[in-house]
Amino acid sequence: MHATGGEALPVDLWVAVLIVFVCLLLSAFFAASETAMTAASRARMHGLEKSGDARATLVNRLLEARPRLIGAMLLGNTIVNIGASAFMTNVLTGVFGDAGVIYATALMTVLLLVFAEVLPKTIAINFPDRMSLIFARVVSVFVTIFTPALVAVDFVVGGCLSLFGLQKRDHASILTPNEEIRSTVDLLHKEGGVERSHRDMFGGLIELNALNVSDVMVHRTRMRTINAASPPRDIVQEVLASAFTRLPVWTGQPENIVGVIHAKDLLRALAAVHGEAEKLKIDEICSPPWFVPETTTLHDQLQAFLERKSHFALVVDEYGSVMGLVTLEDILEEIVGDIKDEHDTAVQGLRQLPDGSINVDGSVPIRDLNRAMDWSLPDEEATTIAGLVIHEARAIPEAGQVFSFHGFRFEILRKQRNKILSLKVSPEYREIDG
Repeated sequence: MHATGGEALPVDLWVAVLIVFVCLLLSAFFAASETAMTAASRARMHGLEKSGDARATLVNRLLEARPRLIGAMLLGNTIVNIGASAFMTNVLTGVFGDAGVIYATALMTVLLLVFAEVLPKTIAINFPDRMSLIFARVVSVFVTIFTPALVAVDFVVGGCLSLFGLQKRDHASILTPNEEIRSTVDLLHKEGGVERSHRDMFGGLIELNALNVSDVMVHRTRMRTINAASPPRDIVQEVLASAFTRLPVWTGQPENIVGVIHAKDLLRALAAVHGEAEKLKIDEICSPPWFVPETTTLHDQLQAFLERKSHFALVVDEYGSVMGLVTLEDILEEIVGDIKDEHDTAVQGLRQLPDGSINVDGSVPIRDLNRAMDWSLPDEEATTIAGLVIHEARAIPEAGQVFSFHGFRFEILRKQRNKILSLKVSPEYREIDG
């Protein structure tokens, strides 16, 4: 029977209206709960749980079974949305007849979209931790109630996938835990929640297992070494003139490293002979060299430095040839950034120009350049900036040539034989007049 004119709605229609209202509230609850729970900070919940918050413990328990949590919220949301639509259709067809179906569809679309989806999810995404703690107990009840149905649904889904030769993976993840942490820190930095220096420290710490000593070593062409055949007085002068406390010592040819001389040991020996440098026996002052493979990870090398109580190692390739040297400071700088002391100079081989471009030596490591300029040039295929240009150009370029790749412009300034000595690098958007 249709209600027309000024006739009051029958009691059963009023009951249907009340049910629609309750279904909308439940739909908003399920939508907000799903959003809040999935957006809640696991770190904050873990901290609250350790401080004794029972609600945080419940949230963590629910998040441990995330697929079941999301499934329960989706199931609840589906049931109440269908129920609300069905009862609203019943009410409006009772008032307007067959046309009520159209009215019910339009009205429920607006109500569900605004009040059961967008509004509750917007509130939840802005206060995820608080909302998760508020909803935790009620959500837990619904998850318990819906578990049998979810198991049945899971069984049906698994059966359907098996028909197509697919397998269901509950805990598969595209990103590794380290990648997830790095991505999270990068996102927080972009949003202003983490400073650049802190982001770099997080990134450096995470990458200790991904980087090898060859990625951070001082290449042999840049090593400061001492010829053991030089007069002792000249060796003393070289050590005093150097900014480094440890220097490799070679005989015959520079690649034949036979020891490492420490400035403090040299000064002690010099004091023992009352400053008479000619009486020094350099081979007795040197300590044995420590060679490590170029494939050693920074994490393993850091542990080795700590165990041996040594801060200096020579890096060799698979043939035993010296490739360079690595120090404890090189590894620590990957975490905390460039470490300066009173003998250090500014970033070596890098000079920034007023227009935003830089003049850089070809031997400057890409990682150092990225840190100094907050750039993101790739360092997977090459260690130095010159190596990157050669890799991308697929040839050894000549002075004056210009290349553009990875959003930057590279101009070769100086070259000696097959070696790029210096380049001018600038982001392409800064180049207006070419």
